Amino acid sequence: MAGELIPEQIFILVIVIITVVAIIIIVSHWKNVRKSSNEIKLIEKEIDLKKINMVEKDIENKRLMENRIALPKEQEDKLLDIRNSTTSIIGDVGYLHNEVNERLARLEAQIEQKKLEKILKNIEKKEKDLLKHKI
Repeated sequence: MAGELIPEQIFILVIVIITVVAIIIIVSHWKNVRKSSNEIKLIEKEIDLKKINMVEKDIENKRLMENRIALPKEQEDKLLDIRNSTTSIIGDVGYLHNEVNERLARLEAQIEQKKLEKILKNIEKKEKDLLKHKI
């Protein structure tokens, strides 16, 4: 009898094993949650640092824009000419783009019209053939 387990002892042993397994599972999940929480905090800090860096760059760019370097009159005139020619070229490009689109639309319409005329001729020819065969 000393080596035999009674049902009460088996029940207690099963309860202890289930409890140990549950504690192991809870501890592993708790570690995963802590690890995820720390990773989220780290990512949030990185995002904050990137935001701060972007704001610093923006402030620096604004400062540079406000403190423009005074150019000699000749260079300012060249810069103005470049801006004017760029504006003119952009206008020409826009006009040409519109003209190309209009011509393309007209060409597509002409092609579609020719296809429809050809289909109409085929239909008329088939109608004539049918009328001949009926009579």
